[in-house]
Amino acid sequence: MPTFRRKRVVLVEPSAALLHAAKTRPEKEVYYLAQTGEIFETYEEYAARLSFYKLKHFQCEVSGKSNLDYFQALDSEAQEARTMHSRFPEQLKPAILKAVQWQVMGRLDHLVEAVYERFKDRYFAGERVLVEIQGDKFLARIAQVFPPRPTSPIKNNYLPHKSPSMSRRSPGPEERPCHVVLGDLKIPVKDADIDDPAAYIYKVQIIEEESGKGADSRSDKKLSAKERDAREVNRQKWSGSIMEVRCNELSRDRLSFSKSILRRFIRDCVDRDAAVASPWTVKPSIAERYGVSSEMPEETRKGVDAIKRKESDKRRKVFDDKEGPPSKKRKSEEGPDAVPPLPVPSPVKVEEVKKEKKKPIRYPTEDLDIRLTDKEIKSGMKVRRPTPSRSTLPFGEDPAAFEGFLMSYNFLCVYGQILHLSAFTLDDYEHALRHSLQHPVQLIYEIHSTLIYNLRTVPFERHSAVVSLLNSKDAEPERCLGVTIDQLTAAMADIGNNWERVPLRHSEQREGWEDALVGCLKDHATTSDFPRLREILTRLLFAPDISIDSPSSGESPSAASSPPPTTLSVPSTPQERYHTLPPADKIAILSFMCGLAVSSKTIHAHMEACEESLTALRKEKIEVNRTKKQLLEDMATLLGEAQEVVESAEANGGEQSDHPPSASEESEAVASRKKPKKKAQGGSAKQREAARAKMTAAKQALAERRRLDEEVNKLERRLEGIEREFRKLFGAIRVKPMGRDRFYNRVWWFDGMGSASLLGSGGSVQYGTGRVFVQGPSEFDVLLLEKVEGDLAARRRDEEGEEGVLGVGQWAVYENVDEVEQFIAWLNPKGVRELALKNAMTKWWTHIAPGMRKRAADLETHAKLPDARRSQRKSGGIGELGREPYMQWINRRASSGA
Repeated sequence: MPTFRRKRVVLVEPSAALLHAAKTRPEKEVYYLAQTGEIFETYEEYAARLSFYKLKHFQCEVSGKSNLDYFQALDSEAQEARTMHSRFPEQLKPAILKAVQWQVMGRLDHLVEAVYERFKDRYFAGERVLVEIQGDKFLARIAQVFPPRPTSPIKNNYLPHKSPSMSRRSPGPEERPCHVVLGDLKIPVKDADIDDPAAYIYKVQIIEEESGKGADSRSDKKLSAKERDAREVNRQKWSGSIMEVRCNELSRDRLSFSKSILRRFIRDCVDRDAAVASPWTVKPSIAERYGVSSEMPEETRKGVDAIKRKESDKRRKVFDDKEGPPSKKRKSEEGPDAVPPLPVPSPVKVEEVKKEKKKPIRYPTEDLDIRLTDKEIKSGMKVRRPTPSRSTLPFGEDPAAFEGFLMSYNFLCVYGQILHLSAFTLDDYEHALRHSLQHPVQLIYEIHSTLIYNLRTVPFERHSAVVSLLNSKDAEPERCLGVTIDQLTAAMADIGNNWERVPLRHSEQREGWEDALVGCLKDHATTSDFPRLREILTRLLFAPDISIDSPSSGESPSAASSPPPTTLSVPSTPQERYHTLPPADKIAILSFMCGLAVSSKTIHAHMEACEESLTALRKEKIEVNRTKKQLLEDMATLLGEAQEVVESAEANGGEQSDHPPSASEESEAVASRKKPKKKAQGGSAKQREAARAKMTAAKQALAERRRLDEEVNKLERRLEGIEREFRKLFGAIRVKPMGRDRFYNRVWWFDGMGSASLLGSGGSVQYGTGRVFVQGPSEFDVLLLEKVEGDLAARRRDEEGEEGVLGVGQWAVYENVDEVEQFIAWLNPKGVRELALKNAMTKWWTHIAPGMRKRAADLETHAKLPDARRSQRKSGGIGELGREPYMQWINRRASSGA
């Protein structure tokens, strides 16, 4: 069975409603997944399960191959099983399966080890083996097995069958059954003298083979021509011979029997329940094929029950020991000489004596079980979390618009390289979507054009939007913004019909992208998967009547200066109408297109390339850490050697070795010259020379240590680079929050993922969002919170503040570095979730804080006065608006051919 995150994939059982419908309404239509046999009631369930199976996250349980989808893993397991069963000796299968049936062993490895030790020197009639004769191995088949007699001596190696003495000593197989201890693995091999494998005698026949196809043909290639000729002579000499040998002359081919092959065979044939001390059991179909009994013998059942009771008692004892001191022994256990307990003075004191001992808490633990003590509060730990802002969220007044805005931004930045989009900030993206003047914004038309190019490779149905609009005519209102569905479909007929062939060249300012956008929506969107389709297309293809909805004199028509008209009646073009769309409609279009683009081949190929790069990075990280550890050990050794040299030099007067000798030393030197022996002066010189040598060695050791320290610094910088690259690549596969706090609020930081970079040229700081977002708990997390004892709502108000409590689907943001620092200080590392969150934020703090400061500085630099903005709108021109960062953005990644 394929595994997902090291757990076997459990197939979905039919729901109770489906089982009931199978009896009462057999004609009911369902969705059937043929590869697995699963049945689903709705298409959404079927599609979700199929999408899960197509993820490249499964692993073949037999071979260990990973990065497969479910069906590839199934095929791999089937192929590996066929190969393994064809190689594994057929004669061993029933014996091994009977041996492992009902065995109680905790791990499969232990079971494999026991079976291997029991069977490695035991052979069966009909089995193909290798027999060693005069240093060469020949392929043979076992013709007959002779069990040992109780008094049979263990001697002789291989003996020709024609030896009469051997034939007389060979016991007949009818005298005693073969391998009588195989079925009981609990008997140790060393204690199995009653059935010693070394005392067995095997009658084998050498099998004739063509040259180059023998069992040892692989080793023949490594021999010289003379050695191969000699081996060929021996092969011809012994070919077809029959002889009697013992197990020390026999062996099996490693491709047919080894611990790894045995493990695969056992894992493919047996199973075990999850209960404590459950025995290994052979799968019913395999047991029936090989004649293995599937009914547990009563004696075995009693043994298994005894093991289960023993294991349960053992666990209960461990639990009781952790809970508190053992209970008092009964008088019968204490003995007759036991001293009776003192009488209890009063019932009140009995309760005091029986106070339970508190179980020590092991940290980290469940976050909601932790309460700050008075000592921790006095030491300065934060009691209340700083309140994140909801008012400064982009499009925060509409939660759906904000989530679509954030999702589309993350998609465009993560896949910017393959979409040929240069990086841009979240602020630039927001301002570009809020832009309501007809002057073109390069960021907007570059984003739409690259998505249109990408969606050309995604399968679509012609005029799907028109068909869905006509089908929904009865369920929809007659008019939307004053336009009927018939009027809308008529206006759509001649726009964007060749959208998949429009060039949209960068050098031509992507001319025609608005019409191509409408054509893309016509062929990809339906009212079911894009609910706002009718309203958006109406706004793109119809304009208000100027005579009715004209703006005041002196002002340009702008969605920012006046509310959008409620009635549209004049046919128009997307080029004239796109800039008047409300930001929520622009976000809805981009969210829909990004959702479709995820399924494109380009995105999928990029994801697979990122997976491969992540694997390479993991290997590189292991090697760098290994090298760094070795260098640190070498540095510690050099430092110790240098310290020893310095201490030795100081002890031997090494500090004076570099100075001239004193007057007393000179007088002693003169006196020593008059004596026959001249060792004093020489001894002092030798000491100074030795000291100098030691100091030189110490200096060399310190120099080498400095060199190694530089190497370690290089490796540390490389590790930091690997972490940044890992974040970029992992962000292209899936986006995960940094963690969750005690109340299951999710904390997000979107910078540095995909094509976005945290560092620019020369190590300059770069940011994308420059903010830390907080998202309320999910619906599943809310269910967990409801199970918490006590008044959780009051606790959340106390620790998060009245305005800080976030519900399902609610977002807030931290824009100030000080607020994030206070938030990190509020996190309690005694909790499991907050410890992981605090570690993650501390790890990336050197990038989070500079990015937030850089954004704050940029906002201050580009701040504009309200009067300047009003004068710009009144003039109807661009004016100062052209200096806004989002207007100055240039797509440097644009493809020259498009």
